[in-house]
Amino acid sequence: MNNNKMTNYRWYVCAMLFFATTVNYLDRQVLSLTWKDFISPEFGWTDVHYGTITGCFSFVYSIAMFFAGRTVDYLGIKKGYSWAIALWSLGACLHAFCGIATAGIVLDSWSMTFSGAREHIEIARNAGTAMMGISTVSMWLFLIARCILASGEAGNFPCANKTISAYFPQKDRAFATSLFNSGSQIGAMLAPFTIPVIARYWGWEMSFLIIGLLGFVWLGIWLKTYDAPDNNKRMNKLELDYIRQDENKAENETKPTEEPKEKVNIFKYFTYRHTWAIFASRFLPEGVWWFFLFWAPAYVKDIYGYSSDSFMGMMLIFTLYLITMLSIIGGYLPTFLVNKKGLSPFGGRISSMFVYSLFPLLGIVAPFLGVHSCWYPIIIIGIIGAAHQSWSANAYSLVSDLFPKSVVATLTGLAGMVGGLGSFLFNQGSGILFTYSRESNMSFLGFEGIQAGYMIVFLVASIAYILSWFAVKSLTSDIKK
Repeated sequence: MNNNKMTNYRWYVCAMLFFATTVNYLDRQVLSLTWKDFISPEFGWTDVHYGTITGCFSFVYSIAMFFAGRTVDYLGIKKGYSWAIALWSLGACLHAFCGIATAGIVLDSWSMTFSGAREHIEIARNAGTAMMGISTVSMWLFLIARCILASGEAGNFPCANKTISAYFPQKDRAFATSLFNSGSQIGAMLAPFTIPVIARYWGWEMSFLIIGLLGFVWLGIWLKTYDAPDNNKRMNKLELDYIRQDENKAENETKPTEEPKEKVNIFKYFTYRHTWAIFASRFLPEGVWWFFLFWAPAYVKDIYGYSSDSFMGMMLIFTLYLITMLSIIGGYLPTFLVNKKGLSPFGGRISSMFVYSLFPLLGIVAPFLGVHSCWYPIIIIGIIGAAHQSWSANAYSLVSDLFPKSVVATLTGLAGMVGGLGSFLFNQGSGILFTYSRESNMSFLGFEGIQAGYMIVFLVASIAYILSWFAVKSLTSDIKK
């Protein structure tokens, strides 16, 4: 190893986090891309069934985020991440067997194959028997698998955020976070071209199974190659010194919460204004992001009639998440403001978040433009997604800005719990709203039926970020420039 030239192992670590996040979002997307065209016709689901499943996923995810953060702080990064991805990959694979279990429980027709279970359910559906039982039992079985998936996936961002804080100096964390966080967009971009195709030709069950197995592949590579900075033989002293540069400076000028000399009760952090600032950065924005993640394929089908496995449907969803890749550029904004404009790391972050909060306001006009072409709302949703991912990268970095490293994963988990609760309310409420808007043919701002329901959601999503920014700004007003 050449000790005169700094190694770049930290970017390998960032790449591993990127691939983990890609797999994480592929696993989440399987249901959203298969339920409307494949699963719902088989089991007789409505928007309420799907809203309940996505809402409960968000709720369990939010609770698990708290425990995930505490667990990662206790186990450490390598073990914590290993348990997280193993659990969520298992949960992803279990979705594939929900059809077999439904046919066995409701119809007492146990099958050893996916196609056999589908045939039993189809016979019952054609005969008009046991459909309520099939829809209810299948929903609960998917809920169980979804809860296992959520429990594991909740560990991804606490693990990744703690890894970034260990491997990158403060000024580079938002950019590194935006890079690994772009895995969510890549996963979402790959999903429409892979998952519906697998579901069409090999069955929706195989789409869950194949995507779920990718996590176990990542796990094997992670266990073999990852080491903590102090024990890492793949990096030299120059890189280690670069990573630790903040420890040689008065970095705590923007950290009113000092490194605890003894273990602090978790409830103590609820007494800090900065904890609530972190919560405010996640509650509303997470609900918006997860809504578009879970409901975008349904939006395309409900409003424009394109199925998830049609070429047009694939291109619309792909384009949406391709646009969100702009967040990689947006993630560099805090670094630019620090290096070029002389702002403090926190000052650069809060200024950047204000810029990001303005772009979602475009969502107010998306349904009106959508009357002329389906591409207008898709492009606007993509812009909102890019703004969210840029916002999210800085929201994650707020934790390490405001609190010591020893509690980064715990507070990331707490913030994720708050974000998950916001997402639960957003998704559950959306499912109820869409069912009501269909049945009552409600009117809102010139739209009727399901279109009126989506207009309401777009309106709420558009103002969520600017409201969150004002809350964060007010709760961190004591931070000195």
